[in-house]
Amino acid sequence: RPAEVDLLLGDASKARRELGWEPKVTFDQLVKLMVDHDLVLAREEAEGADINHVATAKARWGSI
Repeated sequence: RPAEVDLLLGDASKARRELGWEPKVTFDQLVKLMVDHDLVLAREEAEGADINHVATAKARWGSI
């Protein structure tokens, strides 16, 4: 696709500076959440399950 970029970089420094924003999860926690979710999806796809993923994730990880 000609409109796609090869590299995307996020920078939260402006949000930190102007809004006092701080992340609630660390990078390592985010990676774990994403991998856990991908594993759940893969398992459910293999089993043919059809569930509400948002409710499942909220129950599994609670409030972050």
